[in-house]
Amino acid sequence: MPLFWKPYKSDVTQFIEQLKAQKPTLEAEQRAGRGLLWDRHIDRSAQSEFRDARVEQQPYVYQTKSE
Repeated sequence: MPLFWKPYKSDVTQFIEQLKAQKPTLEAEQRAGRGLLWDRHIDRSAQSEFRDARVEQQPYVYQTKSE
């Protein structure tokens, strides 16, 4: 091993580091975008009502009931 050995960085890592250096607001924009879709509070009472109102699906969906 050489005396001044440089640790390996993949092309993807170098690309991401370069992108973050060019656009420093990138991470904040990503977090804001995630907040729009994923970081939401769940209404537990509404979820339980939806679960209770669900109608069971019959085993063979396209078969008509012959009762």
